[in-house]
Amino acid sequence: MIRHIVFFTAAAADNVDAIVEGLQLLGQIPHSSHFEVSRNARVDQIANEIDVVVYAEFADEAALAAYKAHPTYAEATRRVRPLRELRFAADFAAAEPEAIRRSA
Repeated sequence: MIRHIVFFTAAAADNVDAIVEGLQLLGQIPHSSHFEVSRNARVDQIANEIDVVVYAEFADEAALAAYKAHPTYAEATRRVRPLRELRFAADFAAAEPEAIRRSA
């Protein structure tokens, strides 16, 4: 499983709702097994600059690639890019449950 996490900062505070709305379009793309868009709760003691978080899970890299190639992905990007300042993304293979238990 591939976990896909993307953090956004808004160019202006009044852009956050429109960013969330634009990113929610991505949930219509059928390739993810789990998809969420949320405002950052801003409870970290060190840094709270992030405004919006996207979290998604994909069966494999092919599903993630298909998600990013979908026309709705391009539309969401077109809507959100002018409203955001920064975008940080991370994609990683999730550890198998047995591997997690062994490392704990």
